[in-house]
Amino acid sequence: MKNKFLYHIMFFLLVTINLYSQKTTKDNFTFLVQKEEGDLNNDKQIDKVVLEMDLIDETGPLRLQIFLSKPNKQIQLAVSSKKLIESQYPVDKKGEHNGNPIPDFYIEDGNLVMLTDIENRKSRYEFRYKQNNFELTKISRVKWDGKNTTSETNINLLTNTKIEFNQELGSDKVLNKKKIIMKVNKLPKIQDLSFYDLENF
Repeated sequence: MKNKFLYHIMFFLLVTINLYSQKTTKDNFTFLVQKEEGDLNNDKQIDKVVLEMDLIDETGPLRLQIFLSKPNKQIQLAVSSKKLIESQYPVDKKGEHNGNPIPDFYIEDGNLVMLTDIENRKSRYEFRYKQNNFELTKISRVKWDGKNTTSETNINLLTNTKIEFNQELGSDKVLNKKKIIMKVNKLPKIQDLSFYDLENF
């Protein structure tokens, strides 16, 4: 009987400790990498874009958060994503750095722009705010072959078009231009996109 009583006490303590640890668990995105301010939803209020890193997690994950200002001067979290940007030390690289700089964010003409440099391919992603979401609308990419030619890609998800061409350094002449019609049912939302999704466009 005594053993049964002790068993129940131990079980209760374990459950309580487990529940407490779950409630008090918080992320460790405490290192501010970048902060940008500007009007993202055309209400003449200053909104905020924050990029933070978790320094405790050995993979070095990054979190993007977008805060929109309210008329009462308060700010409200609109988007939080931990998968849009590749970790600094991805699991598949077994402790090695991913080899790429951290993306830059800025606000241009009311749109959020992200610049990346992945394996020497420079990309620009443009997101617009519409109906409480940030939608990916345009992608442009440039890659240099290390000699005299750049390969460029311009994707417009609003018109469902993808244009690819080459250009020689120092020349305005466009070579091997190709236009592709894409099938886009709906514009991707920033919170649904991962680093791998963006790389596969």
